[in-house]
Amino acid sequence: MTDLLIGGRWTGAIDERTREIRCPADGSLVAVVDEGGGKDAAEAVAAARQAFDQGPWPRTPAGPRGDLLLRVADLVARDKDALARAESLDTGKRLAESRLDVDDAVACFRYYGRLVRTETGRVVDTGTAHAVSRVVHEPVGVCALITPWNCPLPQTSWKVAPALAAGNTFVLKPSELTPSTAIALMRLLVEAGLPDGVANLVLGPGPEAGAPLTDNPDVDMVSFTGGLRTGRRVMAAAAGTVKRTSLELSGKNPNVVFADADFDTAVDHALTAVFRHSGQVCSAGARLMVEDSVHDAFVEAVVHRARGIRLGGPFDERAQTGPLISAAHRARVEAYVAAGLAEGARLRCGGTCPDDPALADGYYFLPTVLDRCHSGMSVLADESFGPVLTVERFASEDEAVRLANDTVYGLAGAVWSGDEERARRVASRLRLGTVWINDYHPCLPQAEWGGFKQSGTGRELGPGGLAEYRETKHIWRNTRPRPRGWFA
Repeated sequence: MTDLLIGGRWTGAIDERTREIRCPADGSLVAVVDEGGGKDAAEAVAAARQAFDQGPWPRTPAGPRGDLLLRVADLVARDKDALARAESLDTGKRLAESRLDVDDAVACFRYYGRLVRTETGRVVDTGTAHAVSRVVHEPVGVCALITPWNCPLPQTSWKVAPALAAGNTFVLKPSELTPSTAIALMRLLVEAGLPDGVANLVLGPGPEAGAPLTDNPDVDMVSFTGGLRTGRRVMAAAAGTVKRTSLELSGKNPNVVFADADFDTAVDHALTAVFRHSGQVCSAGARLMVEDSVHDAFVEAVVHRARGIRLGGPFDERAQTGPLISAAHRARVEAYVAAGLAEGARLRCGGTCPDDPALADGYYFLPTVLDRCHSGMSVLADESFGPVLTVERFASEDEAVRLANDTVYGLAGAVWSGDEERARRVASRLRLGTVWINDYHPCLPQAEWGGFKQSGTGRELGPGGLAEYRETKHIWRNTRPRPRGWFA
């Protein structure tokens, strides 16, 4: 087999191990791929190091680098149907959602393909006519890009596009559960004309194929998206060689609804916020916070509609959401719900696997609403990463802000209110990297994405996302050098 890309050559794993990829919707076999380990990771880093130190890509002008990214965008758009199908088979998500994932990847490559052309550094005023001072940007070097299983193609694009735009080389390690679109994207990079060794791909589980990347002295930067616990290990491993790190980690995201919000619209978005992709989204609005005066009616409306959500596989056109990624993950979600109930939460709907025989072979879990949640409960502190909505209530604006910020996380959240001034005021007080007002989930390649507190470090997307992959250098040139005579 030849699923690893190292130094421009497609190859198998050194230890000749393989892994079966199975669709979480029905357990069907999707693919059998090579599974690498530490030896493969070391070879990939060495190839990326050589390509950075001796190859043409880091010294290629911004214009041609941008042109290549635009070619990649066109190729991804060309292969949209095949990529969307691969994404759905790996993740179990609805084909309609996977098609949107491909659109996001196209937009990301196009954005950075255009942006890099305009990033020329700046001239600094030296205060003298005899010196010219410039601040320029250079690539960081060899980047280790470690991506998650929930949105494989967009998350990979968010890292690969700016890394290439800045002139870096990289080793990509996707989730071992969802490698198909990563393999396909690497083939498109080769087709677009990327020089050998710039892009390298290693497949395999995190401890065996990913961890060796984080402490390798020839890696200059690690960009990781995943859970908080693993993120801490990545950060600690990178500290040994003082690598740059960019971490997009967990979230426990509040969706704050004031009584003056448009009721029906807020209910509709409360469902989308948490049950899209069965809650397997880092920015999922899993904490619904509702003002006292509308709490009962609002929660009743949410529960009524949650009970009607149709589960199904990626190609079931009637399905509205899909399965969880694995049996192990479903067991974790079940344990999460059980812990909430033991602490006094009230189960309003869901809380178990569906009894539909047609879903028996997949890892499905019913959309779940836990009411009467309050500070101190584990379900408000921990991330389920599943289709579980916790409900809190508040009596005032100050209480809403206090409760929303009462978490170690700070990724995203929303404010719903008909009072524009209040919505802006609350948004400014929330310690979150992204705040939506009267909306939930939109993101743009030109707007930075990332979290406060323990939701991560650094940013992806936008100009800030490009800056993560660049070193900043100050160059001072004296145009009339003369002896100073300081020690005459």
